[in-house]
Amino acid sequence: MNTDTPTPEHAANGAAPTETPADTAGDAEASFPTPLADLQSKLTAANDSYLRAKAEAENTRRRADEEISKARKFAIESFADSLLPVRDSLEAAIALQGASNEQLLEGAHATLRQLSAALERNKVLAINPPAGTKFDPHQHQAISVVPAEQEANTVVTVLQKGYLIADRVLRPALVTVAAAK
Repeated sequence: MNTDTPTPEHAANGAAPTETPADTAGDAEASFPTPLADLQSKLTAANDSYLRAKAEAENTRRRADEEISKARKFAIESFADSLLPVRDSLEAAIALQGASNEQLLEGAHATLRQLSAALERNKVLAINPPAGTKFDPHQHQAISVVPAEQEANTVVTVLQKGYLIADRVLRPALVTVAAAK
């Protein structure tokens, strides 16, 4: 205990009052943070950092989900935009009165070129194997096996073109295949 009044022992000795170890510990607490207070402040800071990181991760996930949703919603937009001129050409052909067969055929060919260009721009490519091409079950669908004067398991004729979209088969080509001899 620290007092300014001398105790009887001090008075008898004439000595000044001295501080006890308990008194110095109290002064140390006032001037230096205790390990517990230090750990609590670190815990508070770590908890704050965690909550901020968690909120940032949640915001990032939400933004990514919105972007995915928009991408799905508008993925076909460019494809539809490239098909609109084809529709316009077909509507113009239908509205045309008194056109000759040659004019209609020429218009149909022009419309087919527009459609082909629109499909190509969107990476939709035709699968149209020439006769003699080895049968590929990943790109061709055999409708029948016919006797032919060519190597077995090769394409004889294409009944319907197939299509790829970005190297993925959209529809296999329908083909007849040469039978084994």
